[in-house]
Amino acid sequence: MTAAFMDLVDVTIVNIAVPSMERDLGASFGAIQWITAGYALAFAAGLITGGRLGDIYGRKRLFLIGITGFTIASALCGFAVNAEMLVGSRLLQGAMAAMMVPQVLAIIHVTFPAHERGKVFGMFGAIVGLGAVSGPLLGALLTQWNLFGLEWRPIFLINLPVGVAGVLLGRRFITESRAPKALRLDLVGVALVTAALLMLIYPLTRGRELGWPLWGHVCMIAGVGVLGVLVVFERRKASRDGSPLIELSLFRIKSFAAGIAVQLTFGIALGIFFLVWTLYMQLGLGWSPLRAGLTGVPFSVAVSVAAGLSVQKLVPRFGRKVLQAGALTMIAGLLLYIWAAGRYGQEIHSWQMILPLTVMGLGMGLIVAPLTDAVLSGVPREHSGSASGLINTVQQMGNALGLGLVSVVFFGVVDDRLAGGAAAAGAAATGAVAAGPGMVGAAFADGFQNALWWVVAVLAVIFAVMFALPARAKAHVEDVAETP
Repeated sequence: MTAAFMDLVDVTIVNIAVPSMERDLGASFGAIQWITAGYALAFAAGLITGGRLGDIYGRKRLFLIGITGFTIASALCGFAVNAEMLVGSRLLQGAMAAMMVPQVLAIIHVTFPAHERGKVFGMFGAIVGLGAVSGPLLGALLTQWNLFGLEWRPIFLINLPVGVAGVLLGRRFITESRAPKALRLDLVGVALVTAALLMLIYPLTRGRELGWPLWGHVCMIAGVGVLGVLVVFERRKASRDGSPLIELSLFRIKSFAAGIAVQLTFGIALGIFFLVWTLYMQLGLGWSPLRAGLTGVPFSVAVSVAAGLSVQKLVPRFGRKVLQAGALTMIAGLLLYIWAAGRYGQEIHSWQMILPLTVMGLGMGLIVAPLTDAVLSGVPREHSGSASGLINTVQQMGNALGLGLVSVVFFGVVDDRLAGGAAAAGAAATGAVAAGPGMVGAAFADGFQNALWWVVAVLAVIFAVMFALPARAKAHVEDVAETP
């Protein structure tokens, strides 16, 4: 849980401190992009490999290697003397997170019996909710406090005591586990999956800033082709020696295949919402990072409460309906938010966002924890690392797709509104500034509402895809095997 929280916070904490980094290091715009995107790229590209390495060499061992490397990389980030060192350290940090994070779900899956696992996944869902909102809040606090005159550096250095504690506690309390039959690392599969993910995610991550060049579209199309080659190779590898990087047989398990589809689509929704929400509050409404972070607290609390309640109390009784209720509840919260943003405009206050954010948080909590348990319920223990890597990878791909869509569903509207407003101001010849603060705020509010309608549409798709999940939670595979 400590490792999962560290990763989730680290994904979001950096954005708040970007202006401080830019000033202190004299970083170029390209370097700033790599500081944020480099971590995500290294992380996404290594997740499947990291999960399989845990199956082969031991999940505890890979977890400890990952969390140790993540802690060292965090120190290198915190003590970076220039932008180049910071970019390199962020790439290393993402690669180490890819070793660490897949082991989290895998260790839970192999350590706890099925009747206890739901409670643990409830805690995991609560951590997801806390991490999603705590990153910006923690980043705002640490940057604003300027501890010891270190400006942005504490956002990385705070990982050091947490990482050391994770290593010590992990060595003491985690039980080692690995696949029962000897597996070998599929190096060709590693090369293919890494290339495919980089070809898909890099253009999505950098596309808008580079003006969506032709090579980016060609790269993404080629990435899909490489994924096709990977599937063919992995199928042959499985029949030849039984040691593929990706266990394609997992997709024959209906709960896993359907859950992966939901995870991908849900990642798209979250990728759109969290970035647009941050931009709306800080750039559109002109709020400080601290105020924006504090505004998200009700959302975080609601996710945590609903995540624990859903797995322990609701899913055993109502099964799949709980996840579908979560999707509908999130839609209701989004519709409330759209109404409030339109009703109050730039005069909206934090307290007027409490209701929609709470409703949204309750809906998200009803999805995140039960979904993880549903995806892994039919997975044999020997493949839990590979399955965990796939779960995390498709979520990262979904987030990248969502971030790519932000340029269309949010910035497209903002640019149109500002261009139209500037033309109107020029035509009026009143001497007013073409794109004043009021015009910018109104454009961001319109873009925010448009983006939320897209998130509503994505959640409607998720609701429909959830019908492919098992109606009731079925016995986990190890329970079936142990039944006399």
